[in-house]
Amino acid sequence: MVKIPFACSDCHLVLEDGVDMCSRCPTAHVSTDHQGYVIIMSPNRSEIAKRLKIDRPGKYALKVSNR
Repeated sequence: MVKIPFACSDCHLVLEDGVDMCSRCPTAHVSTDHQGYVIIMSPNRSEIAKRLKIDRPGKYALKVSNR
């Protein structure tokens, strides 16, 4: 059985296994209903990071549903 990690509905950070609260946005809703995936290594050099308004390295979901 494959576990689907949670993603933050505010910053779109994909959380580590077993984590169900975003450390960057502790009051934000988290969801397993997300699509797409991008890894940002150097936000200041990445066009994708600029478009997604990401300022820290990490794993991010492109779309998060907050039902």
